[in-house]
Amino acid sequence: MEKATHVSPLQLFQSKEPVKMCAPMVRYSKLAFRTLVRSYDCDLTFTPMIVCDSFLKSAKARDSEFTSNEGDRPLIVQFAASNAKDLADAAELVARYTDGVDLNCGCPQRWAVAEGYGACLIKHPDLIKDMVQQTWNRVDRSDFTTSIKIRLHKDIRETVELCRRAEHAGVSWITVHGRTKEQRGEPADHDAIRIIKEGVGVPVVANGDVKLMEDVRRIVEQTGVDGVMSARGILRNPAMYAGYDDTPFQCIQDWVDIGLSLGTNLTYFHHHLMQMLDQYLPGSEKVNFNSLTSTTAVLDYLETNFGIGWNPNKNFYTRNKEDLGCHSHGQSRILGKDHFEKFIDECTEDS
Repeated sequence: MEKATHVSPLQLFQSKEPVKMCAPMVRYSKLAFRTLVRSYDCDLTFTPMIVCDSFLKSAKARDSEFTSNEGDRPLIVQFAASNAKDLADAAELVARYTDGVDLNCGCPQRWAVAEGYGACLIKHPDLIKDMVQQTWNRVDRSDFTTSIKIRLHKDIRETVELCRRAEHAGVSWITVHGRTKEQRGEPADHDAIRIIKEGVGVPVVANGDVKLMEDVRRIVEQTGVDGVMSARGILRNPAMYAGYDDTPFQCIQDWVDIGLSLGTNLTYFHHHLMQMLDQYLPGSEKVNFNSLTSTTAVLDYLETNFGIGWNPNKNFYTRNKEDLGCHSHGQSRILGKDHFEKFIDECTEDS
């Protein structure tokens, strides 16, 4: 089977205003959810953050952390790395099956900072520059991108300088989460993102407080950015980029179809439904739904309360699998340290 044709990230930045992205989210932005949001006008998706060190050393980690299929494009793999060699090595491993890699320079969690990952990197602009440059030089593909996702310094001048150094190293674009590493629920600083956009020549993507298409329009007008990235907003409403202010029931039905067709485990399948149904369930019903412990119980609840069912032979995924990609088994395994084994081409009708 030939790989599906798709628009590359660089082409998106040339043709879309703005490019609409689903953020890398630990536990959440996996294959099934990426498939869902693409069907609702999301232009570019990311894997959850993957730690380079374990990814390079462990076949088990590679099988667990990177799962994809023929239709899972365009796709960016986000890595957490503390040195240039690890990032370049990891990029080389995934390059055949993705459109680029993104370096996480924004994760504020203590474990990540302690290991030299995430937000601690913004204090080391020369290291980021070296990581971008080595990765860019390692992968011999003109359409393969190397991007970074950062948080703000307390002094915006430091952030602008960091972005300029990354630009000089060849970074493809820069995503800016409009908060410092110390901030959590405070409003995102879109004025700071505007200053960064005005200070560099590469595309800039705004992340933070993107929950509705009205937010997208307002942020683009305020900052002049080339793209927007949503995390919590798109988790709650995967159809937000298609113009829905609340999650439509059809989107929930599509999640059931896609999730079960791709063999999504119960915890992941159920947690996404908790997010999507949060706006519809009163407090007591949230407790009831969130306490369900089997796929059968979840499906019975959806059928009884929302008329959402599951037919393994006739559903959104089976109707659209040529566009979405077939469900391939063993697709993320790596042979030695050189390359992934070939994706299995056959589609499974009852997967």
